[in-house]
Amino acid sequence: MKVDRVFILALACLSMVSSQAIIIRHDVGPARYEVRSSEYPAVFFLQRQGNQKVCVATVIHKQWALTAAHCVEETMLGNTVKNGLRFAVEVGSRPREIDAVIVHPDYDIDSNSDVDLALLRFREPSAAPSPMPLQLDEFEFGEIITILGWGYFGLGTTGRQYSDGSLRLANNRITEAGRRLRIVFDDPRDSGGLALPLEGMPGLGDSGGPAFLRGETGFVLAGITVGEGEGDDFSEETQGKYGSVAVYERVSQHLDWIAAVIGSSPPFDS
Repeated sequence: MKVDRVFILALACLSMVSSQAIIIRHDVGPARYEVRSSEYPAVFFLQRQGNQKVCVATVIHKQWALTAAHCVEETMLGNTVKNGLRFAVEVGSRPREIDAVIVHPDYDIDSNSDVDLALLRFREPSAAPSPMPLQLDEFEFGEIITILGWGYFGLGTTGRQYSDGSLRLANNRITEAGRRLRIVFDDPRDSGGLALPLEGMPGLGDSGGPAFLRGETGFVLAGITVGEGEGDDFSEETQGKYGSVAVYERVSQHLDWIAAVIGSSPPFDS
């Protein structure tokens, strides 16, 4: 699959390629990263293309889910809803239909202040699965996040390899919390010892996927996967190698927009 999207980030002197799938440590057994989708029923993929599952969204309200805006364009979702039809998805092992898409007003791939977010409205509200609470405070820096995705698998030594449609979970640490959140894929062979036991990165197909922080009562949604930092040694065929940087929209920066669209302020009633 070709690279999803390229952004220019002038302030960071990086370009950003839309996120791919869960890439793992080379020295940890792949089975340790695999999880069952039933463990995270609020997280769902938007489209299936053969074995590949493309783009991810997270239920945040009984009638709304949050994803990356570019996923609306890179799946059939955008055209389906634009033509007045409903887009079918499976959420928590149950069929649901999306009947409206609200893209953030600042979504503009040619702008350095682009906000790559979209809200998806389900035709019918449902209390199941339980919506994922949002990160309300701006204390993300240095915290460990949990990331999920069905996208391309790979190793930190080689980058992305193949897509098998398996759901994987990995951890990483937030190294920057400005307009967006950023994480770095640390090499466990480095003497600094910064790599986490299940450290990983998102991969091709994981755009729109969640970055969870552990709150007092469970996970909260802190970020939405939107891209990978592209340095001098970047190659489309080796995305996700050690040293790469993943970029997330910072949910805590967009609570007012979310509240305005949904019509109530978080925390929402489930």
